[in-house]
Amino acid sequence: MGPTRHIDEPVAYFDAATASPLHPAAREALIAALADGWADPGKLYGQARQARQLFDAARAVFADILAVRAEEVWFAPTGSEACRRAIAGLLRGRARVGRTVVHSAVEHSSVLKAIHDGVEVGVDRLGRVDLAAFAEAVGRDGVAAAALMSANHEVGTVQPLTEAAAACQAAGVPLLVDAAQSVGRVPVPEQWSVLTASAHKWGGPPGVGVLAVRTGVRFEDAADATGPSLPLLVAAAASLRAVEVDRDAQARRLSGLVTRIRETVAATVPDVEVVGDPVERLPHLVTFSCLYVDGEALLHALDRRGFAVSSGSSCTSDTLRPSHVLEAMGVLSHGNVRVSLHRDTTEEQVDRFLAELPGVVADLRAEAGVVGL
Repeated sequence: MGPTRHIDEPVAYFDAATASPLHPAAREALIAALADGWADPGKLYGQARQARQLFDAARAVFADILAVRAEEVWFAPTGSEACRRAIAGLLRGRARVGRTVVHSAVEHSSVLKAIHDGVEVGVDRLGRVDLAAFAEAVGRDGVAAAALMSANHEVGTVQPLTEAAAACQAAGVPLLVDAAQSVGRVPVPEQWSVLTASAHKWGGPPGVGVLAVRTGVRFEDAADATGPSLPLLVAAAASLRAVEVDRDAQARRLSGLVTRIRETVAATVPDVEVVGDPVERLPHLVTFSCLYVDGEALLHALDRRGFAVSSGSSCTSDTLRPSHVLEAMGVLSHGNVRVSLHRDTTEEQVDRFLAELPGVVADLRAEAGVVGL
Protein backbone atom coordinates (compact mmCIF):
# COMPACT_ATOMS: atom_id res chain seq x y z
CA MET A 1 0.00 0.00 0.00
CA GLY A 2 3.04 2.25 -0.10
CA PRO A 3 4.63 4.38 2.60
CA THR A 4 2.67 5.79 5.51
CA ARG A 5 3.06 9.20 7.08
CA HIS A 6 6.20 9.73 9.14
CA ILE A 7 5.38 10.22 12.81
CA ASP A 8 6.80 13.77 12.82
CA GLU A 9 4.98 14.84 9.66
CA PRO A 10 1.85 16.91 10.41
CA VAL A 11 -1.50 15.75 9.08
CA ALA A 12 -2.86 17.77 6.18
CA TYR A 13 -6.42 18.53 7.29
CA PHE A 14 -8.60 18.75 4.17
CA ASP A 15 -12.12 18.56 5.65
CA ALA A 16 -13.03 22.20 6.30
CA ALA A 17 -16.47 21.70 4.74
CA THR A 18 -17.28 19.61 7.81
CA ALA A 19 -15.49 21.80 10.34
CA SER A 20 -12.68 24.32 10.05
CA PRO A 21 -9.88 24.44 12.64
CA LEU A 22 -10.63 26.84 15.48
CA HIS A 23 -9.58 30.37 14.53
CA PRO A 24 -7.13 32.05 16.96
CA ALA A 25 -9.61 34.87 17.44
CA ALA A 26 -12.23 32.35 18.58
CA ARG A 27 -9.84 30.79 21.07
CA GLU A 28 -8.90 34.15 22.58
CA ALA A 29 -12.49 35.33 22.79
CA LEU A 30 -13.64 32.05 24.30
CA ILE A 31 -11.09 32.24 27.12
CA ALA A 32 -12.00 35.84 27.87
CA ALA A 33 -15.74 35.14 27.78
CA LEU A 34 -15.37 32.20 30.15
CA ALA A 35 -14.02 34.68 32.69
CA ASP A 36 -16.46 37.53 32.03
CA GLY A 37 -19.58 35.94 30.53
CA TRP A 38 -20.51 33.17 32.94
CA ALA A 39 -23.52 34.88 34.52
CA ASP A 40 -27.14 34.72 33.31
CA PRO A 41 -27.61 37.70 30.94
CA GLY A 42 -31.30 37.77 31.81
CA LYS A 43 -30.72 38.87 35.41
CA LEU A 44 -30.22 42.40 36.75
CA TYR A 45 -27.09 42.31 38.93
CA GLY A 46 -23.71 43.53 37.77
CA GLN A 47 -22.22 40.27 36.46
CA ALA A 48 -25.44 39.58 34.55
CA ARG A 49 -25.41 43.04 32.97
CA GLN A 50 -21.83 42.41 31.87
CA ALA A 51 -22.90 39.12 30.31
CA ARG A 52 -25.78 40.87 28.55
CA GLN A 53 -23.37 43.39 27.07
CA LEU A 54 -21.29 40.53 25.69
CA PHE A 55 -24.40 38.92 24.18
CA ASP A 56 -25.57 42.16 22.57
CA ALA A 57 -22.10 42.85 21.15
CA ALA A 58 -21.87 39.36 19.66
CA ARG A 59 -25.34 39.60 18.18
CA ALA A 60 -24.45 42.96 16.65
CA VAL A 61 -21.49 41.38 14.85
CA PHE A 62 -23.74 38.82 13.17
CA ALA A 63 -26.31 41.46 12.30
CA ASP A 64 -23.66 43.66 10.70
CA ILE A 65 -22.19 40.88 8.57
CA LEU A 66 -25.60 39.51 7.55
CA ALA A 67 -26.81 43.08 6.84
CA VAL A 68 -29.88 42.80 9.09
CA ARG A 69 -31.09 44.28 12.37
CA ALA A 70 -29.93 42.70 15.60
CA GLU A 71 -33.47 41.65 16.53
CA GLU A 72 -33.63 39.60 13.32
CA VAL A 73 -30.77 37.35 14.46
CA TRP A 74 -31.33 34.31 16.69
CA PHE A 75 -29.21 31.35 17.69
CA ALA A 76 -29.50 27.58 17.97
CA PRO A 77 -27.29 24.87 19.48
CA THR A 78 -26.19 23.70 16.00
CA GLY A 79 -26.53 24.63 12.36
CA SER A 80 -28.74 21.58 11.80
CA GLU A 81 -31.06 22.68 14.58
CA ALA A 82 -31.20 26.15 13.03
CA CYS A 83 -32.37 24.55 9.77
CA ARG A 84 -34.99 22.48 11.59
CA ARG A 85 -36.29 25.54 13.42
CA ALA A 86 -36.34 27.52 10.17
CA ILE A 87 -38.60 25.01 8.45
CA ALA A 88 -40.82 24.57 11.51
CA GLY A 89 -41.15 28.31 12.05
CA LEU A 90 -42.12 28.97 8.46
CA LEU A 91 -44.69 26.18 8.47
CA ARG A 92 -46.28 27.44 11.69
CA GLY A 93 -46.27 31.03 10.51
CA ARG A 94 -47.88 30.16 7.18
CA ALA A 95 -50.14 27.31 8.29
CA ARG A 96 -53.17 28.98 6.70
CA VAL A 97 -51.43 28.97 3.32
CA GLY A 98 -50.44 25.31 3.29
CA ARG A 99 -47.87 22.74 4.43
CA THR A 100 -45.85 22.18 1.27
CA VAL A 101 -42.17 23.11 1.07
CA VAL A 102 -40.47 23.30 -2.32
CA HIS A 103 -36.80 22.29 -2.16
CA SER A 104 -33.94 21.25 -4.37
CA ALA A 105 -32.90 17.62 -4.49
CA VAL A 106 -29.48 18.47 -3.03
CA GLU A 107 -30.40 20.24 0.20
CA HIS A 108 -28.62 19.27 3.41
CA SER A 109 -30.15 16.32 5.23
CA SER A 110 -31.13 18.53 8.18
CA VAL A 111 -33.45 20.48 5.86
CA LEU A 112 -34.84 17.41 4.11
CA LYS A 113 -35.59 15.63 7.40
CA ALA A 114 -37.59 18.64 8.61
CA ILE A 115 -39.83 18.60 5.52
CA HIS A 116 -42.77 16.19 5.61
CA ASP A 117 -44.78 17.51 2.67
CA GLY A 118 -42.24 18.49 0.06
CA VAL A 119 -41.95 19.06 -3.66
CA GLU A 120 -38.47 18.09 -4.82
CA VAL A 121 -36.92 19.96 -7.73
CA GLY A 122 -34.13 18.26 -9.64
CA VAL A 123 -30.67 19.50 -10.52
CA ASP A 124 -28.45 19.13 -13.56
CA ARG A 125 -25.23 17.15 -13.71
CA LEU A 126 -23.32 20.08 -12.17
CA GLY A 127 -25.68 20.21 -9.18
CA ARG A 128 -27.48 23.38 -10.26
CA VAL A 129 -31.22 23.53 -9.58
CA ASP A 130 -33.70 23.46 -12.49
CA LEU A 131 -34.91 27.06 -12.31
CA ALA A 132 -37.95 26.59 -14.56
CA ALA A 133 -39.15 23.66 -12.47
CA PHE A 134 -38.41 25.57 -9.24
CA ALA A 135 -40.43 28.59 -10.40
CA GLU A 136 -43.34 26.38 -11.45
CA ALA A 137 -43.32 24.53 -8.13
CA VAL A 138 -43.35 27.63 -5.90
CA GLY A 139 -46.31 28.99 -7.87
CA ARG A 140 -48.57 26.09 -6.91
CA ASP A 141 -51.37 26.36 -4.38
CA GLY A 142 -50.59 25.33 -0.82
CA VAL A 143 -46.88 26.15 -0.89
CA ALA A 144 -45.81 27.52 2.49
CA ALA A 145 -42.09 27.97 1.85
CA ALA A 146 -39.14 27.14 -0.39
CA ALA A 147 -35.62 26.01 0.48
CA LEU A 148 -32.52 26.46 -1.65
CA MET A 149 -29.01 26.37 -0.22
CA SER A 150 -26.54 29.06 -1.21
CA ALA A 151 -23.92 26.48 -2.26
CA ASN A 152 -23.70 22.73 -1.97
CA HIS A 153 -21.81 21.14 0.91
CA GLU A 154 -20.70 18.08 -1.07
CA VAL A 155 -19.69 19.41 -4.48
CA GLY A 156 -19.43 23.19 -4.01
CA THR A 157 -21.84 24.27 -6.75
CA VAL A 158 -23.27 27.75 -6.14
CA GLN A 159 -27.02 27.97 -6.65
CA PRO A 160 -28.76 30.72 -8.70
CA LEU A 161 -30.32 32.45 -5.71
CA THR A 162 -31.14 35.71 -7.49
CA GLU A 163 -33.39 33.98 -10.00
CA ALA A 164 -34.86 31.57 -7.48
CA ALA A 165 -35.63 34.39 -5.04
CA ALA A 166 -37.34 36.37 -7.79
CA ALA A 167 -39.60 33.40 -8.50
CA CYS A 168 -40.40 33.09 -4.79
CA GLN A 169 -41.15 36.79 -4.49
CA ALA A 170 -43.48 36.65 -7.48
CA ALA A 171 -45.35 33.76 -5.85
CA GLY A 172 -45.36 35.34 -2.38
CA VAL A 173 -43.39 32.42 -0.93
CA PRO A 174 -40.61 32.94 1.66
CA LEU A 175 -37.21 31.46 0.79
CA LEU A 176 -35.00 29.66 3.29
CA VAL A 177 -31.31 29.75 2.39
CA ASP A 178 -28.92 27.37 4.11
CA ALA A 179 -25.70 29.39 3.91
CA ALA A 180 -23.52 27.12 6.04
CA GLN A 181 -20.82 26.75 3.40
CA SER A 182 -20.91 30.40 2.33
CA VAL A 183 -20.84 32.58 5.45
CA GLY A 184 -17.27 33.55 6.24
CA ARG A 185 -16.00 32.32 2.88
CA VAL A 186 -17.81 34.36 0.21
CA PRO A 187 -20.11 37.40 0.36
CA VAL A 188 -23.30 36.64 2.26
CA PRO A 189 -26.21 36.19 -0.17
CA GLU A 190 -28.83 38.92 -0.07
CA GLN A 191 -31.81 37.07 -1.53
CA TRP A 192 -33.50 35.29 1.37
CA SER A 193 -36.34 35.46 3.86
CA VAL A 194 -34.74 33.14 6.42
CA LEU A 195 -31.04 32.24 6.56
CA THR A 196 -29.11 29.67 8.57
CA ALA A 197 -25.39 29.19 9.19
CA SER A 198 -23.03 27.24 11.45
CA ALA A 199 -20.02 28.67 13.28
CA HIS A 200 -17.71 25.67 13.05
CA LYS A 201 -17.70 25.96 9.26
CA TRP A 202 -15.82 29.30 9.35
CA GLY A 203 -13.49 28.53 12.26
CA GLY A 204 -15.78 29.30 15.15
CA PRO A 205 -16.44 26.81 17.93
CA PRO A 206 -18.84 23.89 17.43
CA GLY A 207 -22.22 24.34 19.06
CA VAL A 208 -23.36 27.65 17.53
CA GLY A 209 -26.05 27.77 14.86
CA VAL A 210 -27.31 31.05 13.39
CA LEU A 211 -30.94 31.69 12.44
CA ALA A 212 -31.81 35.00 10.79
CA VAL A 213 -35.43 35.92 10.01
CA ARG A 214 -36.25 39.10 8.14
CA THR A 215 -38.90 41.34 9.63
CA GLY A 216 -42.23 40.82 7.89
CA VAL A 217 -41.79 37.10 7.29
CA ARG A 218 -44.60 35.12 8.88
CA PHE A 219 -42.56 32.99 11.24
CA GLU A 220 -43.45 31.38 14.57
CA ASP A 221 -40.54 29.93 16.52
CA ALA A 222 -41.79 27.50 19.17
CA ALA A 223 -38.30 26.58 20.38
CA ASP A 224 -37.46 27.06 24.03
CA ALA A 225 -34.74 29.43 25.20
CA THR A 226 -32.01 26.81 24.91
CA GLY A 227 -29.19 27.99 22.68
CA PRO A 228 -25.42 28.25 22.56
CA SER A 229 -23.58 29.13 25.75
CA LEU A 230 -22.58 32.77 25.86
CA PRO A 231 -18.80 32.09 25.69
CA LEU A 232 -19.31 29.98 22.56
CA LEU A 233 -21.45 32.70 21.01
CA VAL A 234 -18.85 35.38 21.75
CA ALA A 235 -16.13 33.19 20.22
CA ALA A 236 -18.26 32.56 17.13
CA ALA A 237 -18.78 36.28 16.60
CA ALA A 238 -15.10 37.08 17.12
CA SER A 239 -14.00 34.46 14.61
CA LEU A 240 -16.54 35.56 12.01
CA ARG A 241 -15.38 39.16 12.34
CA ALA A 242 -11.78 37.99 11.92
CA VAL A 243 -12.35 35.82 8.85
CA GLU A 244 -14.34 38.59 7.16
CA VAL A 245 -11.26 40.83 7.23
CA ASP A 246 -9.26 38.66 4.80
CA ARG A 247 -12.14 36.68 3.33
CA ASP A 248 -11.63 37.75 -0.28
CA ALA A 249 -7.86 37.21 -0.19
CA GLN A 250 -8.31 33.75 1.32
CA ALA A 251 -10.96 32.92 -1.26
CA ARG A 252 -8.60 33.81 -4.11
CA ARG A 253 -5.77 31.77 -2.59
CA LEU A 254 -7.87 28.70 -1.87
CA SER A 255 -9.64 28.89 -5.21
CA GLY A 256 -6.27 28.74 -6.94
CA LEU A 257 -5.35 25.62 -4.97
CA VAL A 258 -8.71 24.01 -5.73
CA THR A 259 -8.29 24.76 -9.44
CA ARG A 260 -4.91 23.04 -9.31
CA ILE A 261 -6.46 20.01 -7.62
CA ARG A 262 -9.28 19.83 -10.17
CA GLU A 263 -6.95 20.02 -13.14
CA THR A 264 -4.18 17.79 -11.79
CA VAL A 265 -6.47 15.01 -10.59
CA ALA A 266 -8.24 14.94 -13.95
CA ALA A 267 -4.87 14.72 -15.73
CA THR A 268 -3.06 12.20 -13.50
CA VAL A 269 -5.70 9.75 -12.24
CA PRO A 270 -7.27 7.49 -14.90
CA ASP A 271 -11.04 7.01 -14.86
CA VAL A 272 -11.82 9.87 -12.52
CA GLU A 273 -14.69 12.35 -12.64
CA VAL A 274 -14.32 15.78 -11.03
CA VAL A 275 -17.86 16.75 -10.08
CA GLY A 276 -19.63 20.04 -9.47
CA ASP A 277 -19.63 23.31 -11.39
CA PRO A 278 -16.06 24.28 -12.39
CA VAL A 279 -16.93 27.98 -12.56
CA GLU A 280 -19.87 28.80 -10.26
CA ARG A 281 -18.40 27.08 -7.21
CA LEU A 282 -17.17 27.65 -3.70
CA PRO A 283 -13.49 28.61 -3.51
CA HIS A 284 -12.45 25.98 -0.97
CA LEU A 285 -14.06 22.69 -2.03
CA VAL A 286 -13.67 20.02 -4.72
CA THR A 287 -15.03 16.49 -5.01
CA PHE A 288 -13.92 13.79 -7.42
CA SER A 289 -15.06 10.24 -8.02
CA CYS A 290 -12.65 7.39 -8.77
CA LEU A 291 -14.06 4.48 -10.74
CA TYR A 292 -13.17 0.94 -9.58
CA VAL A 293 -12.17 2.13 -6.09
CA ASP A 294 -13.91 1.49 -2.78
CA GLY A 295 -14.52 4.91 -1.24
CA GLU A 296 -13.98 3.90 2.36
CA ALA A 297 -10.74 2.10 1.50
CA LEU A 298 -9.54 5.20 -0.34
CA LEU A 299 -10.23 7.45 2.65
CA HIS A 300 -8.38 5.07 4.98
CA ALA A 301 -5.42 4.87 2.61
CA LEU A 302 -5.17 8.64 2.38
CA ASP A 303 -5.48 8.90 6.15
CA ARG A 304 -2.48 6.61 6.54
CA ARG A 305 -0.56 8.93 4.25
CA GLY A 306 -1.45 11.91 6.47
CA PHE A 307 -4.40 13.40 4.57
CA ALA A 308 -7.62 13.99 6.49
CA VAL A 309 -10.25 14.06 3.76
CA SER A 310 -13.94 13.32 3.65
CA SER A 311 -16.19 11.59 1.19
CA GLY A 312 -18.49 13.32 -1.24
CA SER A 313 -20.87 10.55 -0.27
CA SER A 314 -22.67 9.59 2.90
CA CYS A 315 -21.82 5.96 2.14
CA THR A 316 -19.55 5.25 5.13
CA SER A 317 -19.12 2.48 7.64
CA ASP A 318 -22.36 3.36 9.44
CA THR A 319 -24.61 3.61 6.39
CA LEU A 320 -24.80 1.87 3.04
CA ARG A 321 -26.86 4.57 1.37
CA PRO A 322 -24.94 6.61 -1.21
CA SER A 323 -25.12 10.39 -1.18
CA HIS A 324 -28.48 11.81 -2.20
CA VAL A 325 -26.61 14.78 -3.68
CA LEU A 326 -24.48 12.71 -6.04
CA GLU A 327 -27.43 10.50 -6.95
CA ALA A 328 -29.53 13.56 -7.84
CA MET A 329 -26.71 14.86 -10.04
CA GLY A 330 -26.43 11.53 -11.83
CA VAL A 331 -22.69 11.17 -11.15
CA LEU A 332 -20.70 8.33 -9.65
CA SER A 333 -21.79 7.92 -6.03
CA HIS A 334 -18.97 5.62 -4.86
CA GLY A 335 -15.21 6.06 -4.70
CA ASN A 336 -15.58 9.75 -3.82
CA VAL A 337 -13.15 12.11 -2.17
CA ARG A 338 -14.13 15.59 -0.99
CA VAL A 339 -11.19 17.93 -0.41
CA SER A 340 -12.03 21.17 1.40
CA LEU A 341 -9.34 23.67 2.34
CA HIS A 342 -9.02 26.36 5.01
CA ARG A 343 -6.86 29.32 6.07
CA ASP A 344 -4.05 27.08 7.37
CA THR A 345 -3.82 24.91 4.25
CA THR A 346 -0.44 25.26 2.56
CA GLU A 347 0.64 24.90 -1.04
CA GLU A 348 3.12 22.24 0.06
CA GLN A 349 0.34 20.11 1.54
CA VAL A 350 -1.60 20.28 -1.70
CA ASP A 351 1.50 19.43 -3.73
CA ARG A 352 2.16 16.36 -1.58
CA PHE A 353 -1.46 15.24 -1.89
CA LEU A 354 -1.39 15.53 -5.67
CA ALA A 355 1.92 13.67 -5.85
CA GLU A 356 0.72 10.74 -3.75
CA LEU A 357 -2.90 10.38 -4.88
CA PRO A 358 -2.30 8.62 -8.23
CA GLY A 359 -0.21 5.92 -6.55
CA VAL A 360 -2.77 5.39 -3.79
CA VAL A 361 -5.58 4.93 -6.32
CA ALA A 362 -3.45 2.62 -8.49
CA ASP A 363 -2.56 0.45 -5.50
CA LEU A 364 -6.19 0.10 -4.46
CA ARG A 365 -7.22 -0.84 -7.97
CA ALA A 366 -4.42 -3.39 -8.18
CA GLU A 367 -5.55 -4.94 -4.90
CA ALA A 368 -9.05 -5.21 -6.34
CA GLY A 369 -7.69 -6.86 -9.50
CA VAL A 370 -8.31 -3.84 -11.71
CA VAL A 371 -5.26 -3.21 -13.90
CA GLY A 372 -4.38 -1.67 -17.24
CA LEU A 373 -6.36 1.55 -16.89
